[in-house]
Amino acid sequence: MKKTLVFILLCLFFQANYSQEQYSIENEELTLTTEIEGTLDLLWTVDNKTYRYFVRTEDGTITELKNTEASKGNYLAEYKTTLSNLTDGKSTENLRFTLYGLKRYISDYNSSQNQSYVSTVADPKLGFRLGIFGGFTNHPFIKNPDNTIVPLIAGELEIFEGSALPRHSGFLQARHTFDADDFNYSTNELALGYRYRIINKSAFSIFGQVKLATLNFSSLTYTNENDREVNNKNTSFEAPLIFGIGSDIKVGNNSYISIIYGELFAVFLNNQGDFSSDIMLGYKFNL
Repeated sequence: MKKTLVFILLCLFFQANYSQEQYSIENEELTLTTEIEGTLDLLWTVDNKTYRYFVRTEDGTITELKNTEASKGNYLAEYKTTLSNLTDGKSTENLRFTLYGLKRYISDYNSSQNQSYVSTVADPKLGFRLGIFGGFTNHPFIKNPDNTIVPLIAGELEIFEGSALPRHSGFLQARHTFDADDFNYSTNELALGYRYRIINKSAFSIFGQVKLATLNFSSLTYTNENDREVNNKNTSFEAPLIFGIGSDIKVGNNSYISIIYGELFAVFLNNQGDFSSDIMLGYKFNL
């Protein structure tokens, strides 16, 4: 019984450590993880919080894939030439310097070289997160003489790639703002936007966002010069580039408390002179 238990533990130990090995590459000692095995192998490691990628040919030669930054935002993409040479000219035109991109590229090449090769690269799945919000706004881009603050409600569908929320995501948001006794203006808005998570921790994230396009159905009631009440309804489509910030705080396995300061400033809309008060507090959960 004891021998059997020891054997099982040894098997688990070697299985867990099978893909990590020590290598000496150009006088540098590195511990590399083997991600793909085939005609070409893909290996990687993390060095000073930066991913480094390597390929190994059938004769055991290991070559680093490099993407040197020549100047700020300008990369040389040497990895494309390296891989093209190793794969008999397989196109690298749209190849991104990411683990998934390199895995897909090398796995596709291995499949073309060996019919018995079985790819383990799964296509990324889309994730969805639904949110409901309540809050208030002073309509910073609408003429609001008394800077009246009105309540709002909103619903949102956030779309991202992968099972865990990455830095980039898109969102579709619908919100309704109510009118007030001294400001008879209300809207129904549909907005399409983008978010980038500046801080992206498992417990919380802080993001910047931009509303790329909006469709508004607005209603304004006012008294004209003849003391007659007029209700003016309007529909408008805009690409305003409205910027905001927000944070998601994890409160469960798949749920979050979210606060969004949604309308700080816009590129193509003028602030009407009042400091923006547009804040929503809500609850989000993964679908």
